[in-house]
Amino acid sequence: MATAQASRPMTPEEKKVIFASSLGTVFEWYDFYLYGSLAAIIAKQFFSGLDAGSAFIFALLAFAAGFIVRPFGAIVFGRLGDMIGRKYTFLVTILIMGLSTFIVGILPSYASIGVAAPVILIALRMLQGLALGGEYGGAATYVAEHSPQGKRGAYTSWIQTTATLGLFLSLMVILGTRTVIGEAAFADWGWRVPFLVSILLLAISVWIRLSMNESPAFAKMKAEGKTSKAPLSESFGQWKNLKIVILALIGLTAGQAVVWYSGQFYALFFLTQALKVDGAAANIYVAISLLIGTPFFILFGSLSDKIGRKPIIMAGCLLAVVTYFPVFEALTKAANPDLYKAQQASKVVVTADPNECSFQFNPTGTVKFTSSCDIAKQVLAGASVSYENAVGAAGTPASIKIGDTVITGYTSKGIPADEAKAKDGEFKKAVAEALKAHGYPAKADMAKVDKVMVIAILTYLVILVTMVYGPIAAMLVELFPTRIRYTSMSLPYHIGNGWFGGLLPTTAFAIVAQTGNMYNGLWYPIIIAGMTVVIGTLFIKETKDVDIYAND
Repeated sequence: MATAQASRPMTPEEKKVIFASSLGTVFEWYDFYLYGSLAAIIAKQFFSGLDAGSAFIFALLAFAAGFIVRPFGAIVFGRLGDMIGRKYTFLVTILIMGLSTFIVGILPSYASIGVAAPVILIALRMLQGLALGGEYGGAATYVAEHSPQGKRGAYTSWIQTTATLGLFLSLMVILGTRTVIGEAAFADWGWRVPFLVSILLLAISVWIRLSMNESPAFAKMKAEGKTSKAPLSESFGQWKNLKIVILALIGLTAGQAVVWYSGQFYALFFLTQALKVDGAAANIYVAISLLIGTPFFILFGSLSDKIGRKPIIMAGCLLAVVTYFPVFEALTKAANPDLYKAQQASKVVVTADPNECSFQFNPTGTVKFTSSCDIAKQVLAGASVSYENAVGAAGTPASIKIGDTVITGYTSKGIPADEAKAKDGEFKKAVAEALKAHGYPAKADMAKVDKVMVIAILTYLVILVTMVYGPIAAMLVELFPTRIRYTSMSLPYHIGNGWFGGLLPTTAFAIVAQTGNMYNGLWYPIIIAGMTVVIGTLFIKETKDVDIYAND
């Protein structure tokens, strides 16, 4: 029976289910990722009261706020989905997401309404996160419950393409708007256009989802009176289910999440922030790599029906652990060869009294760095310069050594504002001149970028994403029984992707700012992915042959 089902062609109804679920989810991811792609501009629009470095970190944290609340959305909408049905949660989540995104497009900036602007923005991001927390589990469950035995990996892998396609669509709309109106107008007001356009996508998505029927597995269970009356307590209050939820988090979704965000978002941030590649060009490189890599979601999803979900996901995480450092170093060499050469030829060293140095993570912008160590590190971080740390004598001011040039720092504590401003200008000028003299570029020379190599590296990173992400929807669905499936699979997925993955850019940049090494942020995804490889290999069972109709 299973073999016959797996070998038959896809029915028109199954095609409609996959198309409707996937297209609606593409639009929802488009809405969500617009913000991430425009983080630098949004930092200037809504956090302009802060210094540039803190504004960007604050903008990333506002982006992360949407991820932080995703598990709560998973709980709320997962419970509804298991109690009243999969279909109706789709309508609610898409409406919340679409309307929140549209409002961002008309929200006044910090210059117009002051601190209310970032407060409202963060509230909207949290609403979007709640909606997305209910979206993915519903879409994956809905498609899987329509899929024949032996083809769930192939069918649900179409859902897995939606996050990448949504990101791709957002990049294309941003690029098109930038090209038509120009960079200056886009930075001023044009960035709002992609947010406003989402209202059209919302209308299409709602129309599509209204035409969908309830999943057969849920409909059968409801007709038999077997729906859960308390899916939360069944999922998380009973150890036999809670144990699987915990293992699914640390042995599957945490590693999958950091590989996903490293391969797509962190790679983009690394290009624009660390390597100083032109923003529009970086978006094109990422978009091309996504276009090349996206079919691999279907390939690995289908392959998982034959050889299993687990070996493919574990292999993707392991490759990330082993190759991230050399791959990102190769990306530096290809995207900004002048910077790479300068790093090899002229090391930068900050010598300072450790007692003067504080953690460089300042998301609120309320902390004013006044010590010579903090000022020196802030200037180098602002210039995207990697440096080594050396211990200086107690009580001595910090110094920056660039090649054979030494620049002594200063402390602004206790001196008049005018004098501090003058010293700051002199110090920054001296550092900038020394960096220039030793070959450190202010930005990447686009004529020297090895575009083919950059796209090849980014495509490799996307293929790792497809390995860990293509089979995971089917695997999560198969781990849990129908009556609590929506709730149980949504929580580990969204804690993994919302917390472990969503906080990756902010955490990685904070690590870089603290240590001075532009590659040290990679330790975060490498450690998490390594944990998943060990725990997933030892404790997660293979699920490809599970009968989800019998698993209720």
